Amino acid sequence: QVQLVESGGGLVQAGGSLRLSCAASGNIFNFHTMGWYRQAPGKQRELVAQIRSGGSTNYADSVKGRFTISRDNTKKMLYLQMNSLKPEDTAVYYCNAVYYSSDYWGQGTQVTVSS
Repeated sequence: QVQLVESGGGLVQAGGSLRLSCAASGNIFNFHTMGWYRQAPGKQRELVAQIRSGGSTNYADSVKGRFTISRDNTKKMLYLQMNSLKPEDTAVYYCNAVYYSSDYWGQGTQVTVSS
């Protein structure tokens, strides 16, 4: 059974930085794709950033140049470095991992950016 546990969320002022972490446990060692999604109140969940097993990445236009996704397969960790945060980045951030047809989600971590 795979579990994903996020950490690193919190309250930060606009322009500040946060680093989210996602720890994966279970018997899968190399997820095909891992990513961060977010959901703001009253909005649909949206993709923030993805990273594939080969290291290629893609980002939502709204976070390009500010956020950086990375993964450490040996430690089964996923990270999201968030810089120059804006109030519109406020949301619950979810870790996601895909292995063949299986899709795994964490419980989410709240990020709140004050203006």
